[in-house]
Amino acid sequence: MEKPVIQVKNLYKIYRIGENKVRALNGVDFTIQKGEFCCIVGTSGSGKSTLLNMMAGLEPPTKGEIIIGGEHIERKNESKLVLFRQAHVGFIFQSYNLMPNMTAVENVAMPLTFQGVPKDIRERKAIKMLKTVGLGKFLDHKPGQMSGGQQQRVGIARALVVDPEIVFADEPTGNLDSNTTLEVLNLMRKIVHEKKQTMIMVTHDNYLASFGDKVIHIRDGKIIKIDEHPGGRIENTEEDTTDIYPGGTLAVPGEEIRPDENT
Repeated sequence: MEKPVIQVKNLYKIYRIGENKVRALNGVDFTIQKGEFCCIVGTSGSGKSTLLNMMAGLEPPTKGEIIIGGEHIERKNESKLVLFRQAHVGFIFQSYNLMPNMTAVENVAMPLTFQGVPKDIRERKAIKMLKTVGLGKFLDHKPGQMSGGQQQRVGIARALVVDPEIVFADEPTGNLDSNTTLEVLNLMRKIVHEKKQTMIMVTHDNYLASFGDKVIHIRDGKIIKIDEHPGGRIENTEEDTTDIYPGGTLAVPGEEIRPDENT
């Protein structure tokens, strides 16, 4: 069997609030294979966003290992993490995070600028990617001239233009209506599967999570269940139980406990 592209081993994230220790992540273990569309689902405060941030190298763990493409993320300093993200990772955000004064082409081309790609090449790649996400007629439009769904398509194109091995998506459809949400999710899944890329999406919605090949259910910093259904599901016949999972007090962390401290 092919070696996993992501391995998370015995992962902890612990904060101190006054005299108390709050475990945002409490001993998390899982693997993700190359080409999988993996969804991490849980309520607010469950630890899902903390987990995403750690896999992306945006937050250090208190304890544990995060191995991506054979490299230990938790051992890298900030400068090496920046280089790693530029070379291997794309991000899709809930709030789009587009530059308002830039056109769609300019927004999509921006990550290539940081990689030192010449202007003519990055514009050509940006145009090709915008056409891939169905925005060939909106190349010169600025964000204020586009709908929410169109802006998120620009965000998807920007994440994928660098041809990343891994794409992290944090509630990417949170600001979209239901119809646009389904369009964007189908688009994300289609592109990722065609390009054999790996996508990790965080969501609070069990139905949206059912689009994934693998669904990791997290509650109070622990994984409670992992579902696997290659190809994903468009319809989820199970009752959506997201709202009955008790939220925690983990959403507002206090003082961070550093990796050297006991768990």
